[in-house]
Amino acid sequence: MRPRPVHPRPRGRAARRVVAGFAIATAVAAGFVIACAPAKDVHDDVARDDLGDTIPMALVAQRIVSLNPVTTELLLALGEGRRLVGRTHWDAFSDQARAIPDVGDGMMPNVEAVLGQRPDLVVLYATESNRAAATQLRRAGVATLSYRTDHVADLPRVAAVLAAAIGRRGESGAVVDSVFDRLDSLRAVPVPTARVRAFWHVWDSPVMTIGKGSYLSELLVIAGGDNVFADLEAPSPQVSLEEIAKRDPDVILAGPTSARAIAQHEGWRAIRAVREGRILIIDTMIVGRPGVRMGEAAQHLRALLYPEETR
Repeated sequence: MRPRPVHPRPRGRAARRVVAGFAIATAVAAGFVIACAPAKDVHDDVARDDLGDTIPMALVAQRIVSLNPVTTELLLALGEGRRLVGRTHWDAFSDQARAIPDVGDGMMPNVEAVLGQRPDLVVLYATESNRAAATQLRRAGVATLSYRTDHVADLPRVAAVLAAAIGRRGESGAVVDSVFDRLDSLRAVPVPTARVRAFWHVWDSPVMTIGKGSYLSELLVIAGGDNVFADLEAPSPQVSLEEIAKRDPDVILAGPTSARAIAQHEGWRAIRAVREGRILIIDTMIVGRPGVRMGEAAQHLRALLYPEETR
């Protein structure tokens, strides 16, 4: 049985852009198992980003467009919101973020709209589809930094470069350390019962979940759960309802809209956890990115998986 959509979705180019944007917003991308890395400083005079481009660390950016929610959050956490003159649609996570001008999508961004903000630095998500935009911006005389931010361990290196690029070299450590301290503390707490086995719903047409290469799979493990599709290397593999039913997860994790759709769709009743009402609603604005809110995100998941701990 091939799964059917649980609610309408944009298709074709529009769908690809939504999925791509979702990839940034949720950081479901390629990678590896994490280990909590210590915060690191920048020691070189030139930073080389994940697209191979460089900027001199003598640059002190004053007008920054951040096209990656992870770096937007980082700059706000560093107290540098005043330097942000542009952000993406996906950065509406706080009043402070929403007050920053929206310049559009972070994937294949509108370069004219970005340049309209007169930035001296643009921070992008490092993907081949963004390389052309980075090249155009550099030709226009604007410095760019492009980083993949797909895993828990990416935070220290990106934070160190960003701090240096705003003239605060070495000052990212406190922000990063607070995040990793919180994650380490939660990781050290034993689960009260057997580890909860979870299916994480990412997309519905086709059905997609998280694999071993996803940041969300890392986050789930830190929270004391197990991903029933952790054996799949891809960060966001396509799966069938039959396979989900076969793996028989204890719970289904889904955003509010998807959770309602799953509960109402006949096809999903093939999964025991759905039939028995074990659909847990995740706050996608918290868990969506491997940034400065990862500690809060892991605790949010923990409370969902083990509600008895908070009673």
